[in-house]
Amino acid sequence: MTQLSIIIVNYKSPELVLDCLGTLYHQTNDILFEVIVVDNASNDDSMRRITSSYPSVRWIQMEYNAGFARANNEGIRRSAGTAVLLLNSDTLIRERAIERSCRLFLSSDYVACGVQLLNTDGSPQISGNFFMKGGLNYLLPLPYLGGMVKKAGLLFKVEKPNVPDASSLVEVDWINGAYLMVKKAAIDKAGLLDEDFFLYAEEAEWCSRLRRLGKLCIYGQMHVIHLQGASANETFGSQGQGYYNLYDRKGLQIMLSTFVRIRKQFGAGWFLLLLAFYVAEIPLFLLGIFFSGIFRGRRRPYSYKQFLQYCKNIKIVMGKALIIIRNKPYFYKVL
Repeated sequence: MTQLSIIIVNYKSPELVLDCLGTLYHQTNDILFEVIVVDNASNDDSMRRITSSYPSVRWIQMEYNAGFARANNEGIRRSAGTAVLLLNSDTLIRERAIERSCRLFLSSDYVACGVQLLNTDGSPQISGNFFMKGGLNYLLPLPYLGGMVKKAGLLFKVEKPNVPDASSLVEVDWINGAYLMVKKAAIDKAGLLDEDFFLYAEEAEWCSRLRRLGKLCIYGQMHVIHLQGASANETFGSQGQGYYNLYDRKGLQIMLSTFVRIRKQFGAGWFLLLLAFYVAEIPLFLLGIFFSGIFRGRRRPYSYKQFLQYCKNIKIVMGKALIIIRNKPYFYKVL
C-alpha cells in the first residue's frame, strides 16, 4: 500500500522541479511513495525533461493555468497514498525529512503536519502559524499602518501569529503550503482545497477546515530548504519574498487572496473592516513617502511608483468587493 503521495505543481519551472526531485529521491528510501507532478499548461519542454529524468513520476496535464488549489486537487483525486504531501517545486529535501515526518505522522493522531522550512543560508522561515481573530495579522504588511499595528501588539503583549523557529514538535493552527502533509481520511471529511483561490492563502483556509477535525503540527526537528517565492516571482515577474509585496501583480494576487480567505473564514464583517484599513493606508502612504523624501532623500523606504500600484490594486479589490461578500464560486485569478 502506498503510504504517501507527493504532489508537486509545475508551471514553467522544470529546473526547480528537477532539483527538488533530485533531493527527494536521494533522501527518501524507507517508505512507499509515489510522486505526482501536475503541470499547469506550461507549454514548454517540462514534461520531456522531467519524465525522462524520472520515469516513475506520474504526470498530470492541466489544460490551463489552474493555480495552486485546483492543480493540487487534481493530484489528490488521482493519488493512492494514505496521506498526501503538497510540496512546492522550489524546495530541497534535507535529512530524510519526508520519510521521517511521514512515519511519525501516520502513527500519530494529527490530521496534518509540516516541517521547519529553511532559507538557503540555514536561517528559519515561518512554517507554522496561529489564527488571529479576523485575520488582523494581515494588517502587518501595510507600509505605515502595519508598523503601528506591530507596535500596538508589542505594547499589549499580543502573542505572535506564527512560530518563527520550531526546534521540536509544535502544535499550530495552519501550515505553510510549501510542505503540507495531510491524511486522506481528513481530506475526505474536510473537503479539498477551495478552488476559488488561484494562489496564496488557500492553505490557511484549508487548514481552518482541517483544524475542526483534529490537531496540526510542525516537526521542527526536520528541515527542508525553501527557495521562498522563486516560482511565483518568475510567474508574476516580481521580486521579494513572503507576503509584504503589495505593489505589483503578485502583490495584487496576495491582496485579493488574503481578502477572499478572510471572508471565507471570518465572515463579511471582518472582510469589510480589513478592507477599510487597507483603504485608510492610502493617505498615510502618500504622506509617508512625502516626508521620508524630505528627511531621508533617496533612502526613503517606498517610492511613488509603489504608491500608485498599491492604489491600483486596492481599486481592483474594491471592484470585486460585492463578489467576495456574496461568497459564491468565483476564480480569483490575476494572471
